[in-house]
Amino acid sequence: MTGRPITGSTRIRTRQRAAQLYMEGCTITSVARQIGYSYGTARTLILEAGVRIRRRGGAR
Repeated sequence: MTGRPITGSTRIRTRQRAAQLYMEGCTITSVARQIGYSYGTARTLILEAGVRIRRRGGAR
């Protein structure tokens, strides 16, 4: 699905799904793979949903 703009209700549903997956602990890369869009699109959707992006590197 990459390369196509996401609009309307599809964008809302995809944004909610991306945010849910990310908040459950998935990486942005994993979210992108699961929703069928690029890393950049997944990251944008997560941010649009108001979710704060985690720092890189995981637990130390």
